[in-house]
Amino acid sequence: MPKPRLILGSASPRRLELLAQIGVTPDDVRPADIDETPLRDEVPGDYVLRMACEKMRAVPSGDDDIVLTADTVVTAGRRILGKPADTAEAEAFLRLLSGRRHRVMTAVALRRGERQWSRLVSSTVKLRLLSGRDIADYIASDEWRGKAGGYGIQGRAGAFVSWMSGSYTAVVGLPLAETAILLQAAEDSGQIQGEAV
Repeated sequence: MPKPRLILGSASPRRLELLAQIGVTPDDVRPADIDETPLRDEVPGDYVLRMACEKMRAVPSGDDDIVLTADTVVTAGRRILGKPADTAEAEAFLRLLSGRRHRVMTAVALRRGERQWSRLVSSTVKLRLLSGRDIADYIASDEWRGKAGGYGIQGRAGAFVSWMSGSYTAVVGLPLAETAILLQAAEDSGQIQGEAV
């Protein structure tokens, strides 16, 4: 049997790089365009899982294609910190996260035909106390753009992280252990039971 085509429903170069680490190259990249506004009173875990699943459903694909999508959010308490809209919001996020623990949640979702699988991975990260210069220099670097919570652990902000517990790759944007299991489940037509969406 021919191997099914893999479609990555994300424009994130980091997700492409992470997939390459486990020897996976998508056959196509088709970013999903959806409304990412949180619902009223929606908790972060429900929100990020819903986003990954809505992206998965929005990606056009053939009957036997495998569609892979993911979504990442940073949370401070119940507050969802998505991608900052501008430098002021990025600075506000970094000031909020400075010196405190926060959660980074990444959901991954897969679809093959009518079958769907998903996983939610939650990690805890602590940033050291950031000085005004730390924040100003990081904002000037433009690394915050397009990153949940206004920072990327894999870049310059790695120097801000004093402690973490959980999945490093999930904090970057794609939990590789869970993704590999779901890809195998999809390729095996569900011989490994995934978590139904």
